[in-house]
Amino acid sequence: MEKKLPAIPAKRYFTIGEVGELCGVKPHVLRYWEQEFTQLRPMKRRGNRRYYQHHEVLMIRRIRELLYDQGFTISGARNKLQELVQTERERFRPGGYPAMDATELDTDLDELVGFDGAYQSFRTERTPSLNDSGSLSLLDDLRRELVEIRELLLPQV
Repeated sequence: MEKKLPAIPAKRYFTIGEVGELCGVKPHVLRYWEQEFTQLRPMKRRGNRRYYQHHEVLMIRRIRELLYDQGFTISGARNKLQELVQTERERFRPGGYPAMDATELDTDLDELVGFDGAYQSFRTERTPSLNDSGSLSLLDDLRRELVEIRELLLPQV
């Protein structure tokens, strides 16, 4: 019987122990998966301590599902993840907008799509000055991270 995983708290960084508990995987398995899945690149700080971000926790849960629930091999799971990433990249045009009708978007992603539209409006309505460069860079980083999360949350095809 499948064990329900706990909700992911609203934190920026997670230690390897926390990620292990959130994903139902031992820390040594996570370190091994880092070698096998190039998408997993936790930040390393003092003494080589690993700090995972929210999108990496989601990726680990997806890897766990592929390996443990769906019975993929490591190689098969790696290929499936690459395939999913490629499929999602093809769904988006260079401007960052979905290459499909808005009605086709999953309803759970409406808030992220709304954020994307608001962000684009902000960029076009406001003329940046020298003092705003840091703020716009921060918004660019936030937008990129939200798009990555949206890609991870899109349903598997």
